[in-house]
Amino acid sequence: MNLNRIDLNLFAVFDAIYTAGSLTKAADVLCITQPAVSNSLARLRDMLNDPLFVRTGHSMTPTPVAQNIIGPAREALNLLRKSVQQSHIFDPLKAEKTFHFAARDLLEVSIMPRLTALLQKSAPNISLTNYDLERSHVVSAMASGHLDFYADASSFSDPHLCKQKIAQDRLIVVARKNHPDLTHGMTMETFLRLGHINISHRRSGAGPIEVAIDKLGAKRNVVLRSQHFLTVPSTIVKTDLIACLPYHLAKHYDLSLYELPFELPQLEYFLYWHMSADMDYAHMWMREQIAQVAMAYHPN
Repeated sequence: MNLNRIDLNLFAVFDAIYTAGSLTKAADVLCITQPAVSNSLARLRDMLNDPLFVRTGHSMTPTPVAQNIIGPAREALNLLRKSVQQSHIFDPLKAEKTFHFAARDLLEVSIMPRLTALLQKSAPNISLTNYDLERSHVVSAMASGHLDFYADASSFSDPHLCKQKIAQDRLIVVARKNHPDLTHGMTMETFLRLGHINISHRRSGAGPIEVAIDKLGAKRNVVLRSQHFLTVPSTIVKTDLIACLPYHLAKHYDLSLYELPFELPQLEYFLYWHMSADMDYAHMWMREQIAQVAMAYHPN
């Protein structure tokens, strides 16, 4: 084999196809067209004199040759990434950089203010952006460099993403002060009888509360379905409705707080980033800052 013919970009495509199992998914991850992926695969097949992948239904199955070289290929790619990343020194006091986040409203209102305040002192020239992004677009946005971090209260897995649990919380019941039906506290009977605000980013479907009380053979009375936690308190203070909110959000409002009258798992918040940025000094530093401000998020 002529070493002058080796193009490392071909092995990046090879890795993406091996991981994704299809040319289309590999193209999405790499943010290039499917014909470009097909062309790179054709060049690599010619160079290695092996088909590398054979189509099995809707998937691309690696050949024995592909299975033998995937490990060394990934090691070489990771070594190259680390070598490039480690050649840069990150000084937060001097760095001028923008980190792009996609975090839901709950994390935006809790993490971002603390993080911004911290950066004002330690990294005055670093700025943050936060915008809404569908989960299906997260990997491609990170691979293209348009997104640095994704944060959410739900967990998912992708071979191209790194994940870290940064905080946890618990749901409690909130109601307006001096609610006439809660003079004796929150019982299961009262919880089921009163009208609820249900917070969900989905248009329909059961959430963790519905799943838990369904196991008890019960159903709550949902009067209003809302997309955002932050709009709930303004409705609660004007009505006799109740809602289930994370404790670390609810404690900041002038509302009555009650423990749930049934068992429910704690909320967990996760931070995601692309594997290509895992060893980047600036990225590593920012993850440390996020972890520091998230330490305030512990159930009490």
